[in-house]
Order: sequence, then C-alpha cells, then structure tokens
Amino acid sequence: MLRTFPHRPINILLQSRASRSLIKLSSRRIKPYIHFSTKCVPPTTPDPTFDQFRAEKSTWAERYAPKRMLPYVQLARINRPAGTFMLFWPCVWSISLAAPIGQLPDFKLLSLFGIGSLLMRSAGCTINDMWDRKYDRLVERTNQRPLAAGTITYEQAWGFLAVQLCGGLAVLLQLNWYSVALGASSLGLVIAYPLVKRVTYWPQAFLGLTFNYGAILGWAAVHGSTNWPIVLPLYVSGVCWTLVYDTLYAHQDRNDDMAIGVRSTAILFGDKTIPILNAFAALSVSCLGAAGYLSELAWPFYVGLGAGAGQLAWQINTAKLNDAENLQTRFRSNKYFGAIISSSILLGNVCI
Repeated sequence: MLRTFPHRPINILLQSRASRSLIKLSSRRIKPYIHFSTKCVPPTTPDPTFDQFRAEKSTWAERYAPKRMLPYVQLARINRPAGTFMLFWPCVWSISLAAPIGQLPDFKLLSLFGIGSLLMRSAGCTINDMWDRKYDRLVERTNQRPLAAGTITYEQAWGFLAVQLCGGLAVLLQLNWYSVALGASSLGLVIAYPLVKRVTYWPQAFLGLTFNYGAILGWAAVHGSTNWPIVLPLYVSGVCWTLVYDTLYAHQDRNDDMAIGVRSTAILFGDKTIPILNAFAALSVSCLGAAGYLSELAWPFYVGLGAGAGQLAWQINTAKLNDAENLQTRFRSNKYFGAIISSSILLGNVCI
C-alpha cells in the first residue's frame, strides 16, 4: 500500500522573454531560483593565434621563424627551398666539370655558391613580388604572398632587398675579378625577369637564362676564364631544363594568368605541352652529354645521365596539367634531377 505524504502547494511563475526564461519556484521554507536561457548560442571559436598558425605549417622555416620574421621568410621563399636547389645545381655541374681530371670539386667554392644561391634566389623572389604585387592579388595561388596580402609594406621590401643584395655581393667578392664582373652582369636578368611575362609568352626561357647563369660563373670561378665549347652546351642544357619544370609549374596558374593578361609557355603550348616538353628534355640531356663528352668524363657519367633522362621523362609524362598538387610534386622533384646529374659528373671525373 502506498503511503501518501502531506505536501504544501507550490506556485510556479513562468516568464518568457526573447533572450531567457525564468522559472520561479516558491514555498514556505525556501525560494530557490533557477535561471536558464532559451537562446541558442553557437560554440565560441578562439581567434587563431600565431602559434596555431605556425603549427599548421608543414615547413620547418614557418614552424620555427619568429613571429615578426615570418613574412620575410615567406617573401624570400625560405619556406620553399626547391628553387634554391634549382639555382644551385647548375653551379655544381660547372664547378665539377671544371675540376682537374681525377679530382673532387673545390668544396670552398661549392659552399660559397650554395650561400650565394640562397641569397640571390631570395632576392629574385623579393624583386618578383615587388613587381607583381598587384597581379598576385588576382591569382588564387599567390594572393597570400606578403606584399600582396599587405603583411609587408613596399618600403620594408626595399630594405629587405638591400640586405639580400649586400649579402650576395659579399659572397661574389670572394671570387676572382673575372667572376665578379660576370656575376654583376647577371643582376640585369634578375631585375628584368618579372617584366618579361607581360610582353612575351616565353618568360620561362628568360628565367632559364637567369637561373642557369651559374653554369657560366662556376667555370669562371675555378679557372678565371670561360671554356665556351664546354660551358655553352651546359648553359643551354640548363635553360631547356628550366623550360620543362617552369612550364609545368606555370600550368597551375594558367586560367588566372589568361584572365589578367599575364603570359607564359603554359598558355602558349596549351594542349601540346607534353610533346613540346619532351623535346626540350631531350635537348637538355643531349647538351649535357656533349658537355660531358668534351670534358672527357668516364662511363659513370653516362649511366647517371640516363637516370636523369628517365627522371625528366617521368616528370613530364605523368604530369596532370589540371592538378595543382600533381604539378607541385613534379616541380619539387627537380632537385633530385639536379642531384643525379651532379653525382654523375663527379663520378665521371674521379673514375677516369
């Protein structure tokens, strides 16, 4: 049998408003109040902090750079070192070919050219972004670059460029005077490159002339002169190589470039890009072979040259011209092509 307990009546007052409801419970002994809101409040998300931003980045340079230095790291592309390797490898090829038969290349020269490649590639990127900041804002891939996004002012970029060029000059002055004159003459190419894409469909060829100048400078740094029968094929090989990798790279921005009037070989070649790049790759390998033959390199060079040819063929014939991630992978793989050729020249020289 259920036992009933005496109870006192409870008065409940419900008051509704737009932002909350109040329930008031009252009795003789206590008057508790319970407040709750009927308004739906979305979960709050904290504003992204610098540490969170840095944690999302995949490169060591962006993870460890001080907050104030991060825009300069991005402006100099220190967070994207593939371009530095592509500037450095032709220097290695030339210095290795210029080494006495049976000997390793000069390590001090290689170190100087490595530092110089980092400084001058970063200076070139700064100059490029200073010229292109208005265009970069209109291209999806580049609209977050520091000058385009406004994280660095134009005046700050000028100051940063002065530091970069002074560093490059300090490295250049460690070489002989013939090399100093050659190196200084290349600055015009660096400055003019960003403008070329506005007047011709061949900016990639002009970039090749700029990026592979180390093929000339490396030999000059060793001998104080230039052996053109060897150096010229090496230089042409590098220019053709640049046409291959930078045309693939330019296909990422092809639609945006067409919309804003910027020209490139990606636009010029269009659907014929793959066969044309195969032809440039064949010319690049042939010129490398000629430079090695005239330098009297031994058989390991030709084995490595064949491996390099295979790497170029893989890049071109597996490229998906409408897939940016695929193109980025092919572009970055060129540091391996450069390493293969460098190793083959070195072995071809010491194994004689």
